[in-house]
Amino acid sequence: MSLDIEQIALHQLNKRDEQTLDVVLRDTLLTPNAAVDEMMAELHRVYSAKSKAYGLFNEDSELSAALRSCRKGDDDFLSFSRAATGRLRDELAKYPFAEGGVVLFCHYRFLAVEYLLVAVLNSRSSMRVNEQLDVSSIHYLDINHADIVARIDLTEWETNPESSRYLTFLKGRVGRKVSDFFMDFLGASEGLDTKAQNRGLLQAVDDFCTEAQLDKNERQNYRQQVYTYCNEQLQAGEEIALDDLSEELPPWNDKKFKEFTQEQGYQLEETFPADRSTLRQLTKFAGSGGGLSINFDAMLMGERIFWDPATDTLTIKGTPPNLRDQLQRKSGK
Repeated sequence: MSLDIEQIALHQLNKRDEQTLDVVLRDTLLTPNAAVDEMMAELHRVYSAKSKAYGLFNEDSELSAALRSCRKGDDDFLSFSRAATGRLRDELAKYPFAEGGVVLFCHYRFLAVEYLLVAVLNSRSSMRVNEQLDVSSIHYLDINHADIVARIDLTEWETNPESSRYLTFLKGRVGRKVSDFFMDFLGASEGLDTKAQNRGLLQAVDDFCTEAQLDKNERQNYRQQVYTYCNEQLQAGEEIALDDLSEELPPWNDKKFKEFTQEQGYQLEETFPADRSTLRQLTKFAGSGGGLSINFDAMLMGERIFWDPATDTLTIKGTPPNLRDQLQRKSGK
């Protein structure tokens, strides 16, 4: 699957002191070559594999207006990227964690869809050994850990402006307000809530099983079928499609799963992205806190694992061998 770069621009934000970020702007677009193609293919791959939030432009978005002008041919891509980098500097400078980096704007095509990807990439230092076995220091773009990235599906934006999912972005690491300044720069707000959609799906599955009065094994098999389909979609980079999922599942009283979700008003989209952490709850129970981490297969509940809600006590019958060995060594038995 080829990625075709239409236009790509690079600029630089340098941190001079605690209050100042300097801008270094290129005077020309970057010329695509083998190295540039490889960089963008890697950035596309890494970004596509990460969990993303969805958004849409606000009515007063400066970036949206500038991008629309660029798409109409009223402004060229280089000028658009230079002005946008200046606005990004102004937003980023408001935050104490601002470190600058390489600012990338890339207009590209992938699978007949046009995208604009905007990223701030940090550099990392490493060592290399050359042919003469001399050691030297090098700097490289840390694409794998990029967390200031957004991508606009230009095709979706222009053909379906009412969509709430043509813009995606990374929320960043916990404890850092990465998404705050980036959303301000984009002039965007959050749109489709992927986690809420996945939680709604899980609730619909549980309610459907209850309505159908499935026993424990039937319920677990049903949940496993849902998980298998959703996980396959996730691995393939595809979205969950309610129609397809409903066809995979056995009906109840001639009522298909999708009909049930519509009648009960779960407000699920026809298609929506799979959320790995949420879907895992279909087959596992997991939680951590207060120095305790617990993770076990859902099928063990009521067989080897029992929970008493009155005392909030979890009873485990039959501990894993490696845990049992540790406990025996600690107790001296």
